[in-house]
Amino acid sequence: METKNKKNNTLEIGDSLPSFSLMDQEGALWDSTTRLAGKISIIYFYPKDESGICTQEACAFRDSFTAFTDAGIQVVGINSANVESHKKFAKKNNLPFTLLSDTNNRVLKQFGVRNALFLTGRETFIFGADGKLLYKFRNFFKGDDHVSKTLAFLGIKP
Repeated sequence: METKNKKNNTLEIGDSLPSFSLMDQEGALWDSTTRLAGKISIIYFYPKDESGICTQEACAFRDSFTAFTDAGIQVVGINSANVESHKKFAKKNNLPFTLLSDTNNRVLKQFGVRNALFLTGRETFIFGADGKLLYKFRNFFKGDDHVSKTLAFLGIKP
């Protein structure tokens, strides 16, 4: 991965999508290289399954999922919870998109997501079909803003 900002290792606009493999909520190995190749992708990191703001954020992505998929855009959520936690969270909230288990926060660190307080951070990234970072948004306390800002950036009506 090439990053322009080596000081804090945060992905910057124009950087390439890091290559990674994680388990999804069904226990299947999910590889970024094959799953995201040639597609516009939204990857969002969130601190905890079932917390209030994280649930609000996930449900906002769920509620706009059709708008994203109609535009040919994939949505992927990542945090450190295990596969079983993600499976329960997805089922309880009818989440139609992939949740990935990054139990050691290895991928979170590849993206340069910064912690907030004592929790892992909340940040959303949009990658173009060429795998280059187009947009990123960080706001720890306003989970639903991640969806509205993403929709606005992409020019999609909710």
